[in-house]
Amino acid sequence: MKKLKARKDAIVARAGVEKSLRSLTNCEVIEGHARFTAPHTVSVNGKTLISGGSSSTWEAARDSSRPECAIFHQFVHDGRRFRAAAPFDSRGSAVGLEFAQMYRRFGSEVTVIEQAPRLLPHEDEDISAAVLDILAKEDIQVALNAHNVAVKATDQGLNVHNFTGTHLLVAAGRVPNTDDLGLDAAGIATDERGYIHVDEDCATSARGVWALGDCNGRGGFTHTSYNDYEIVAANLLDKDSRRISDRIYCSAVYIDPRWHAPE
Repeated sequence: MKKLKARKDAIVARAGVEKSLRSLTNCEVIEGHARFTAPHTVSVNGKTLISGGSSSTWEAARDSSRPECAIFHQFVHDGRRFRAAAPFDSRGSAVGLEFAQMYRRFGSEVTVIEQAPRLLPHEDEDISAAVLDILAKEDIQVALNAHNVAVKATDQGLNVHNFTGTHLLVAAGRVPNTDDLGLDAAGIATDERGYIHVDEDCATSARGVWALGDCNGRGGFTHTSYNDYEIVAANLLDKDSRRISDRIYCSAVYIDPRWHAPE
């Protein structure tokens, strides 16, 4: 597991991208937290930029004073062995299933707890059924229609929805990092979840301000974030009208459909 995590860290490391950016002519890389202080002024080390991004829903919730969050904090693990995986939304569901199968193949007993009536509720029903069959063949337990899920500490570890285990992986999706950007000072509107409202050109409600990537809620993937940049650049620099609705979304659930019989 340590080797796998080290390889993953090396793959997702920013060093290569950052080195490339720093080598570009007329491109300055700025590290810091940006906040609007006026409609067209962003303060970050005296520079001007906007960058939102997102955090996992768990990261946003773990600081709550609610007692159930304290229990989650006690048992959420950085990735070795777990008993229960609990996906809650479309993005969370995919990640939860990917980790569930991975840890099962590492030898953990795994239970997936899903509040929807089927796995991957935003996929076609036949896909959900096929994935359920794949997981069942690998002895991964699945509990559907799981509402009002409670987590309780036990002498052996924890109890989640009447399933016992040692560790809990919470796959609850993501929330935007927009609560501390000073958006009110710039007159930038957000929805009830904190995503920045943008039009088809990624323009916000504030004239001259665009929001790209996770923070605008119009994709949430690396490739859609990059396409946001392509849309803004094409409209501003090339006079080429490009729109969010023009792109064809693609995504994948990274589970292995091949059943590996126990040796």
